[in-house]
Amino acid sequence: MKSFLKTLALALLTMVVFAAPGFAGDTIKLGSGGVISGDLAPYGISAVRGVEIAIEDLNAKGGILGKKIELLVGDDACKPEVAVNMATKLVSDGAQMIVGHVCSGATIAANKIYKDAGLLIVSPASTNDDLTLKGEHPNFFRTISYDGAQADLMSSFVKNTLKAKKVALVHDKGDYGKGQMELAKKYFTKLGGIEIVLFEGVTTGAVDFSAIVQKIKRSKADVTMWGGYHSDASKIVSLLKKKRVKTTFFGGDGIIGDNFTTLAGKYSEGVYATGPNDTSNNPLYKEISAKHQKKYSEKPGTFFHNAYACVQALAAAAEKAGSLDYDKMRAAMFENKIASPLGTIGFDKNGDVIGAGFSVYQVKNGKYTQVN
Repeated sequence: MKSFLKTLALALLTMVVFAAPGFAGDTIKLGSGGVISGDLAPYGISAVRGVEIAIEDLNAKGGILGKKIELLVGDDACKPEVAVNMATKLVSDGAQMIVGHVCSGATIAANKIYKDAGLLIVSPASTNDDLTLKGEHPNFFRTISYDGAQADLMSSFVKNTLKAKKVALVHDKGDYGKGQMELAKKYFTKLGGIEIVLFEGVTTGAVDFSAIVQKIKRSKADVTMWGGYHSDASKIVSLLKKKRVKTTFFGGDGIIGDNFTTLAGKYSEGVYATGPNDTSNNPLYKEISAKHQKKYSEKPGTFFHNAYACVQALAAAAEKAGSLDYDKMRAAMFENKIASPLGTIGFDKNGDVIGAGFSVYQVKNGKYTQVN
């Protein structure tokens, strides 16, 4: 965290320098919005680091359209109301393209600002279906698959591999978490043969989750599925195991990564989660992971590689368009194929990524291991 704040301070200093008279237009300003404070900060920090290293790599090759890239960073605290103010500031500071946000609710709120400003946004982490499938965010793209694809994978795995008969669906009432569990319910109904014995939301950040744990216990659910993030999930799964509730815990990408296993400790063992496909054998994945290790003295976080790909996509679109014109760049986003750390990716007509999907993981010996 200290190394990140130091880097952020340097980035902000760079912003001040290039804002000076005579420098206007000499750089291309890329805004990075996401959660870099609070319980979910590890997700946002991993994304910002991906953006930073992607910009360093591009600048070393001449930047975009012959101009160096300048990074503007904003913190939305994973709160929609904060995201709106943060997005407004990024736009007023001159951002010309956006990578972000992490939390779907914050992304939906902030994109009202970006859309009005005519800016393309590519998210490494926001998976809510509405962002691409409702047609209300034509400027939005993402390098992570959407919740519907995740719900399809989760529900089929629960039925066909875990052989569950009763499932409890619990969520954090947010756009991401509740939306994810509503989709899971839809897919379970479509599959048939599974009884939804509980569908309930909890208050995120609560100190005591005893009430929901008791309801899960009484429901006798074979599997408890969670829609939300790692901080709440770690408390719930720990309490479930302390109370010896016989249920298998299964979350979405909001709990994938070391953040969950660190908080839940020994209670994370056996937990399932869906997350982006493992592309760790990809040469670029290895190359930029090594750069992260050298720069920050630790392994990359959850959305580092997806965020790197976001910057690649925006840069490639600008180069193909030959300008930062919104319509030309947007058209280029649909046409380009990008050799990213996720593999070769593109975008479908909705702005959803092509070539990067989800897999099922399970915590084994304290680490998530791909099982499907």
